[in-house]
Amino acid sequence: MKEISILYICRNADIVDTMVRVINKTENWKGVGVQTDDQAMEIFSENNFDIILLGSGIEEASEKRLRSYFTSRCEDVIVIQHYGGGSGLLQTEILQALSQKE
Repeated sequence: MKEISILYICRNADIVDTMVRVINKTENWKGVGVQTDDQAMEIFSENNFDIILLGSGIEEASEKRLRSYFTSRCEDVIVIQHYGGGSGLLQTEILQALSQKE
């Protein structure tokens, strides 16, 4: 199975750390987390991500800017809003998004 590369963006450092741990516990998932738009755009430009997870605290203007940036550089990237709900919900959201892409 192909490794799924995930970029998680959230304004809260503790949540970023927790989410990256949860993502990386899942077999074939590789997660990286950042807190700022600039960090997100920089790391995205240097790596190939399959999924972008937008977490809590991201303002509407930032979300629009990020979505536009990511999709203009990689039309296949999946952008998902994820505000919590446990690892089961996260896995369901990601697997559902991947199945819709196929």
